[in-house]
Amino acid sequence: MFNEFPITEPMHIHSLDGELRKATIHKKLGDNDYLAEYDGVKCHAIYNPFVGKFYVDDKYGVIGEPKINRGMER
Repeated sequence: MFNEFPITEPMHIHSLDGELRKATIHKKLGDNDYLAEYDGVKCHAIYNPFVGKFYVDDKYGVIGEPKINRGMER
């Protein structure tokens, strides 16, 4: 559906209860799964064709560095 990236436009942001804010889609990761960036956070997003908007999950869909298990360090 989308062939040219990046896409920067108002998108629904999960941490803001769906408010529209400017975010960027960098690339497609899979079927209706996109790499998005909002406020410096890289995360997953989906596209809703019924409303014509992306939904950015900056709450549970964050893509980042693996967490270090501090209890296992020596």
